[in-house]
Amino acid sequence: MYDNILVPVSFEENRDSHGALEIAQAIRAEGGKLTLLHVMEAVPGYALTYVPEGFHEDMRKSVEEELGKMIEGVENAEVQVVDGHSGRTICDYAADNDKDCIVIASHRPGMQNLLLGSTATQVVRHAKCAVHVLR
Repeated sequence: MYDNILVPVSFEENRDSHGALEIAQAIRAEGGKLTLLHVMEAVPGYALTYVPEGFHEDMRKSVEEELGKMIEGVENAEVQVVDGHSGRTICDYAADNDKDCIVIASHRPGMQNLLLGSTATQVVRHAKCAVHVLR
């Protein structure tokens, strides 16, 4: 059982973030803490001129609301939304906040993932704590 679990949440299709949260609750020690984390990646510079003013702040609020709905009724759970590169930021956040387990949803890898690597792959390779991957 784990005392301080991180559940990175992606809103991409084929990611079972609700399933990851269920697993995290099942392996959490009594009184353990859950943190749902969403990493907001930067908009590429070439696309900034097409992004409306206030987009980032509006998206952050929307993500926080969605994550808040996911943890309704879940004891000792919190929501964090941070900026950064997904894989690195998840690992850094876990290390900086004494997480002892990461439960991350993944998708079935395709050829592009074998060449480029997925966020879950980066987390498995670089996290300093236990990692459970849900497919």
